[in-house]
Amino acid sequence: MRKFVLFTLPLLLLFGCASEPDTSGIGTEPMAQGDNYQDYLKVNNPELDQRLKIADVKSRKTNDFLEVNLELLSTYDKTQNLQYQFYWYDSDGFVIEPGKTPWKAVALHGKQSLTLRAMAPVKNVDKFSLYVREVPKEVYKFED
Repeated sequence: MRKFVLFTLPLLLLFGCASEPDTSGIGTEPMAQGDNYQDYLKVNNPELDQRLKIADVKSRKTNDFLEVNLELLSTYDKTQNLQYQFYWYDSDGFVIEPGKTPWKAVALHGKQSLTLRAMAPVKNVDKFSLYVREVPKEVYKFED
């Protein structure tokens, strides 16, 4: 038992501290209808920033639920495998149901434009933000 603990403890420390690939992406600040969305763009990944643009944003209330259409445009010649996630905010700027909106995968082909649609999960949403990240190219494989 002691040998097992002495063997597994360093492995746990090694793999527990291993860094994950950089999956940071583009995000937009919380927006309300009528805002200039280009002013709210913030970038966590400069390479991705050069390859993606937000071409248009439209939002409306449908039965008191915020509905969003956002046009994402690729300025890159090749296919990009991406994930995106919407965050929803109330009128005070608090995140509503954080972590409950799943990341969704999408392939954005060279110079393609794609409309992302979403509807808020609850009625008291006034603002939203969108995060986009690349799907990691590296897949970690642990050897036995």
